[in-house]
Amino acid sequence: QVQLVESGGGLVQAGGSLRLSCAASKRTLSTYAMGWLRQAPGKEREFVAAITRSDFDTKYGDSVKGRFNISRDSSRDTVTLQMTNLKPEDTAVYYCAAAMNIDRLPMGAVAFWGQGTQVTVSS
Repeated sequence: QVQLVESGGGLVQAGGSLRLSCAASKRTLSTYAMGWLRQAPGKEREFVAAITRSDFDTKYGDSVKGRFNISRDSSRDTVTLQMTNLKPEDTAVYYCAAAMNIDRLPMGAVAFWGQGTQVTVSS
C-alpha cells in the first residue's frame, strides 16, 4: 500500500498562483504514472494533469492547458502541480493519484489516491 500526501493548497485571489506537491510514504513515485484530479462541490471529478513514469509525456485537462504544469523531482521523489492564472472555477479539492500508466489517470482508474488538499480561488 502506498500512501500519497498532498500539500500546498490554500486560498488565493483570481490571477494568482499556487503550487501543490505530492509525496509518498515509500520512495516509489517513480514506479507509477502520477497525476492530479479535482472535485468541486456538486460536480463530477475532473482530470487535471498527469505525467509518465519516465517524464517523457504529460497530459492536461482542457480547462487547465497553458496555465498548469506538472513535473517530477526525482531526487525528492515528489510530483508538483504548478498552477498559474488561477480562476474561481479552479476551486476544488485536488487529489494526487498514482496509476500504472498515464492513460488510466484521465479515466480515474487509479491505484492509489491522496487524501486531497483544498484550493480556493476568490474573485
